[in-house]
Amino acid sequence: MPIVTTNCEYDAARALLRWYAEMGVVETVDPSPTDFYSWRALPPPSEPTYSQPKQVRNAPSQPEPVEASVDEAIAAAEASAAGCANFEALEAAVRAFDGCPLKAGARNTVFTDGVPGSDLLVIGEAPGRDEDRIGKPFVGRAGQLLDRMLAAIGRTRSENVLISNIVYWRPPANRTPTAFEIALCRPFVDRLIEITAPKAVLIAGGASLQALLGVTGIMRARGVWREIETANGQRAPALPIFHPAFLLRQPGAKRLAWADLQSLANRLKEH
Repeated sequence: MPIVTTNCEYDAARALLRWYAEMGVVETVDPSPTDFYSWRALPPPSEPTYSQPKQVRNAPSQPEPVEASVDEAIAAAEASAAGCANFEALEAAVRAFDGCPLKAGARNTVFTDGVPGSDLLVIGEAPGRDEDRIGKPFVGRAGQLLDRMLAAIGRTRSENVLISNIVYWRPPANRTPTAFEIALCRPFVDRLIEITAPKAVLIAGGASLQALLGVTGIMRARGVWREIETANGQRAPALPIFHPAFLLRQPGAKRLAWADLQSLANRLKEH
């Protein structure tokens, strides 16, 4: 029996098809509409279960905890530093040391620059891009400012200053060295102080302050004389100051830095 439709029904169906086409409908999957809201909610999936692997006989032993390898690396650094009788041996030991993971990503070992045995030892934080490229500490913009600061009290790295860092290889993206990286280099820093026996150590920056003195807060600690004690019990007077990189960002703090430099100059004259 043929289906008879009225003009009204035909126009409505044609309008509906046109609307479907405009909405992007390209095919039908069911001859009648479906009420998706009437579907029952599915139960939540159950937690998957995993069977335990079978024990394998003669399986290799588990690797030692990370702490053991850390202790071994620090012990190796301590032994290497302790065996150095002079500056040249210490420099060779630092360059040969492969226990610090930073070395793998660095171009150069950045140990010291200046005159070994000077009565002033400057210790910064870590090499940056320029230091890593050239192989000497404090050679970028911060280093140039440090040179001008030292020159203001009659000091130059070519005559009467030795400059170093608490870490000898550049951290990725110039980040602050980790406690582990600092601990690996600390035996060499201590031995450098013991061998060169400076009359004063200028500690540049908050990371160096915490590493050498265990003190946080460079804003409060700067300008206050303290003492560094090495692993062998040797002591050296130390003065924390703002890092030159900080002074480049905060020029207003140069007034405080100048006061600290004058304190340093007076201390060196007294001795």
